Parts: sequence; structure tokens; C-alpha cells
Amino acid sequence: MKSLLVGLMIFLFEKVFIFANIQKFSLAKRKCKKRSSSDIGTLKRGDLLQVSRTLFVHFGIYLGNNKVAHLMPDILPALSDDKCLTEKVVTNKRLILGVLAKVASIRVDTVQDFAYGGSIVVNQMDSSFNSKPLPNEEVAQRAEKLVGATSYSLLWDNCEHFVTYCRYGCPVSFQTDKFCETVKKIIRDQRSVLTAAALGMGLTLCLGAGPSTMLPSLLLTFTLWMAS
Repeated sequence: MKSLLVGLMIFLFEKVFIFANIQKFSLAKRKCKKRSSSDIGTLKRGDLLQVSRTLFVHFGIYLGNNKVAHLMPDILPALSDDKCLTEKVVTNKRLILGVLAKVASIRVDTVQDFAYGGSIVVNQMDSSFNSKPLPNEEVAQRAEKLVGATSYSLLWDNCEHFVTYCRYGCPVSFQTDKFCETVKKIIRDQRSVLTAAALGMGLTLCLGAGPSTMLPSLLLTFTLWMAS
């Protein structure tokens, strides 16, 4: 039971660690014009919005009338059918639990709720695509058609995939690409093998030798060694 609990804690830590560090691989370093959530008069229907929230860079499509469509992981719809509860702004706690449970929906919120206190960047990714964005009205209509429950994956089906599909016709996540490249570098670094082996030995010493402790450690170390 003890080893099972430790394994669960490690699993949750890894999930949150990945989630919290996605922001490091964002496009935020590029020069761009930021706007406050109160400056909505200059926004156009179909604009791609992005904002740095507490743990990540979040994306959405502006629909006009102070409304934004965005893909949000959220655990609450899986626990309750009460629309009065689920329609409230998604907090970071609900979001993180939604990521872990892979539960999400494409929802429509106000610009202020979408921004969550952050500054909004408009159409920053236009310069990253070789092709021109689709007409703004088509972008907005694509987003509106997708509103509702949806599949979710932190790396392969997230809010960035949603907005790039709507605006450019191709689901892409630059954050995911950067993250995967970093993971490759870590795996190829032989120091990762030594670190995994040391952690495995430490876990075995603390919990005792047994299949539940030794096999995962050996498997991880062997995998990193073969991949390095």
C-alpha cells in the first residue's frame, strides 16, 4: 500500500510538473502588442487571443460582444450537471484536476473571465504560419460549431490546437513542440540515466526491495539508457 501511494504521488507530481512548465516553452518572448481585458473595442470577431495565466499560456477565439470561445480542462462537469456551477469561471484548481482527468470542454466566457487578470495578446501567431489566416468570420464560425464537451490531452489536444485549427485550418501547438524537443534532450543526456538509477536505488532503500519498487526503477533506467 505504501509503495502504491508513493507511485501515485510521483505520477501526480509529474503531471503537475509538466503542466506548470509548459509556459517556459511559449512564444511570449517575441515582441507583441498587449492589451488589457478592458480594451475590447479594438478586438475583431475571429481574432486569436492569448494570455499568460498562473501556470500556462492560454488561447481563445474572440466571437464579438465581449465573448471568447476557448478550450478549458475542467473537472467540475464530470462531477456535476448543475449549469449554475459549471458556467462559473474555471479556477486553476478545477483546471489542474481537469488536466489530470483529461476532461475538458470548449466554452464561451467573457473577455474578462478569459483573461483572468492577465494582459491579452492578439493574433501573435500569424507570423509563425506560412499561410494566411482564414477570414475572421470563418474563424469565429469554426469556434462556435465546436462549443461543447471535447476530448483533451495536455500535449496532443489542448487549447492551442483548438485556436490554430480555427484560425489556420491546422491544429498545431508550438508549446507542445518545444516541450517534446526538451524531453528529447533530457532523454539523450546520459546524466538522466544516472539520476534515474540513483532515484531507483533510493526508493528501494526506503521502501525495501520488491517487484513494486525494483521493476519500475530498472525499466526506467533501461529505457533511458537505450534511448540516450
